[in-house]
Amino acid sequence: MIDSYDFGIITIDGKHYTTDVVIFPDRVQSNWWRREGHQLRVEDIEAAVAEKPEVLVVGTGYHGLMEVMPETRDYLESRGIQIVAEKTGNACKTFNELVKSRRVIAALHLTC
Repeated sequence: MIDSYDFGIITIDGKHYTTDVVIFPDRVQSNWWRREGHQLRVEDIEAAVAEKPEVLVVGTGYHGLMEVMPETRDYLESRGIQIVAEKTGNACKTFNELVKSRRVIAALHLTC
């Protein structure tokens, strides 16, 4: 569960992170980098897709500046993965709600 989030810092299960993260069902990947910082492309989420989530929650940043590219949305849909992309604060709330009943992974940009 995500305990808290504010610009540049997130607390997950009591541990603080100051870099972008991917939250898997069994682990947290910190230092998540994208090929192009503010564009989410297919190669940026391959590890998440390999885990076969029902839903991928994408936090697009505090101000929502990260863009999910159309080809990334198409790719996820072709794999039967629902995508929810919203500002990171809202994405954290969405993740916490969905994780109770669905197989969900979150990819969260903590700044911008």
